Amino acid sequence: MTRQRILITGASSGLGAGMAREFARKGRDLALCARRIENLEALRSELLAAHPGITVAVRGLDVDDHTTVPEVFEELRAELGGLDRVIVNAGIGKGARIGTGRADANLATATTNFVSALAQAEAAMGIFRQQQTGHLVLISSMSAVRGLPGKKAAYAASKAGVTALGEGLAIELRGTPIKVTTVQPGYIATDMSGRAGDTKLLAPLDKGVASMVAAIEREGVRASVPEWPWRVLGAVMPLLPRGIMARMS
Repeated sequence: MTRQRILITGASSGLGAGMAREFARKGRDLALCARRIENLEALRSELLAAHPGITVAVRGLDVDDHTTVPEVFEELRAELGGLDRVIVNAGIGKGARIGTGRADANLATATTNFVSALAQAEAAMGIFRQQQTGHLVLISSMSAVRGLPGKKAAYAASKAGVTALGEGLAIELRGTPIKVTTVQPGYIATDMSGRAGDTKLLAPLDKGVASMVAAIEREGVRASVPEWPWRVLGAVMPLLPRGIMARMS
């Protein structure tokens, strides 16, 4: 099945903008959301110039404004004549060691990455249940595989929540026309995640995005990307002694 009409949140930069470019190359129609509307307008102009046969709709959206999320999704659904796939991508990477006086950073990360992802999933699933078809994609992280120490603790916990949400929905909806995929990227060179990882494991943005889009198109329940080395590391990380994990702080 070709998912022609795709909504992507957090599409103004990084992985979201990269996925928009990749799907545009495939001739898909796009609904793009983010807080920075000026970036979305520039991306829309770029995509239409390169691919004049597609439709690109944009809306400013702060996913932490949970009452606005379903309103914007419905507006974009109406503009595109339906939604076949929603990619819940918006997220932040703030963080501090818990108990060091920066609760604001950790609470913001937990809210945007998990609670707001849940709000987006609610809006998308409402549409898909009404349509009786659709593909929900949750962008999690390889940090969800195991709790991480230090300033990464809240981020890893928030992404573990996203992965658990995707797993629960995939179990519930198995055998139905509504598919759910959780994508767990490793270190990919973006403004946010590129700073967080070992440079030896850092994938270029184009390679990382291509692997993400390929995984999304396969519509499996869960994917670690790029597949090498993250599929192997995903199996190994839960087995590592805590002393080794402590070095990741």
